Amino acid sequence: MGRILRNKNVLFLTIAVLVVLLDQATKAWVVSALHLHESFAVIGGFFNITHVRNPGAAFGFLAAAPPVFRHTFFVVVTAAAILLILHYLRIGRIGSFSMASALGLILAGAVGNLIDRVRFGEVVDFLDVYIAGCHWPAFNVADSAITVGAAILITVLLRERKERKEGN
Repeated sequence: MGRILRNKNVLFLTIAVLVVLLDQATKAWVVSALHLHESFAVIGGFFNITHVRNPGAAFGFLAAAPPVFRHTFFVVVTAAAILLILHYLRIGRIGSFSMASALGLILAGAVGNLIDRVRFGEVVDFLDVYIAGCHWPAFNVADSAITVGAAILITVLLRERKERKEGN
């Protein structure tokens, strides 16, 4: 049991560290290579690399809020989420390698965007997906990690719920 728990922790930490490094490396490249709002096509008509900044959260949530409130809110909420995930890891509640992967991705995304908020007061986004004039809001590696991690987490929790129901 101890070895399996240790392996899950290693997987969790490996994913978290690698994703934070990838996130920060890609953002550093964008900041150094492109001026704000500068863009270049990767796949014409579908995908650009575009240097933008997001003072809010997903879809610009709270972007128009006063900067002091917005900064405090996001730092506190992100720190709370990070501490909750680390507590969950510490008490050994990670039931599977899928759960370890999901929480590692979510933690990495939270840390990556928190680093930006502390450094810049906003998040560096650069992945710009669109079709014709319809753009998905720009995002980054951290956002992708949170989204994929959340999808895995929901899948794991639904599967566990189904297994509990079938076991009763």
